[in-house]
Amino acid sequence: MIDIMTTASDRVALARRSLRGLSVGDAFGQQFFSRRGIFWLQYKTPPEAPWRWTDDAAMAIEIVAELAEGGDINQDRLAKRFADRYVAEPDRGYGFGAKKLLQAISEGDDWRTKSSGMFEGTGSMGNGSAMRVAPLGAYFAGEPDRAAEQARLSSEVTHFNPDGIDGAIAIAVAASLIADGVTDSNLLFDGVISRLADTTVRCRVIKARDLSSGASIDEAVELLGSGDAVLAWDTVPFTLWIAFHNLGDYADALWKCVEGKGDRDTTCAIVGGMLAAGGIMPPDEWIVATESLAS
Repeated sequence: MIDIMTTASDRVALARRSLRGLSVGDAFGQQFFSRRGIFWLQYKTPPEAPWRWTDDAAMAIEIVAELAEGGDINQDRLAKRFADRYVAEPDRGYGFGAKKLLQAISEGDDWRTKSSGMFEGTGSMGNGSAMRVAPLGAYFAGEPDRAAEQARLSSEVTHFNPDGIDGAIAIAVAASLIADGVTDSNLLFDGVISRLADTTVRCRVIKARDLSSGASIDEAVELLGSGDAVLAWDTVPFTLWIAFHNLGDYADALWKCVEGKGDRDTTCAIVGGMLAAGGIMPPDEWIVATESLAS
């Protein structure tokens, strides 16, 4: 188990390790929107390099930078980081709502008003706050309650809806526990569920917990979704089920994400980030194929 007195530099190293797994997963999954994706999946042949990561990794980079600088989430500063990153590279695959929000923040609008006012005042319940948060969980390894609180803060900047927030909390708590050496799927699921509110995300995570590890990917997608709606509740439960039952093999877990179709760059990013939080890393050749995080 992680010593809660681990130094700040150690925590940053854990976050960056998770970020590496997230970015490779993001870039890997993105390749399967190509027409050749069916061939690559059928023969378990990795796509040709180079693999470029998307907004998933772009925003995760800023979360890690924020933690490295301040040790926790300062929402105003994080909002500016997100907006500055978007303005510098708007072609990373951001969704329409995210583009509108981040552009407004970059022009000086208050993120609180803009984020909480999205979707007629309900806030976004998309999967964007979950896709970027595994490194935060790794940073708070062994402190799942703190990971949950910091995930909530990171989510509210862009995803104010309770489901959007719970999506982030679920992944951060999972990464915190995995980084702390927890490998029992029941303990992982219970640790996540106990920290969620009464949301659709929580209901679906309970279904994921009760789904057999031997179920087919098609069965999992039918019950849990795989990101087709790009919402927290149809993305996060599937990624938890994949990650918790594949803690020994990064590549196999990501192939299963791709088999589920749906929002493949995001499901692969989330699972990749959680597994790498626990030191389950991508194959070396996948790391080499992926765009540098310094880009």
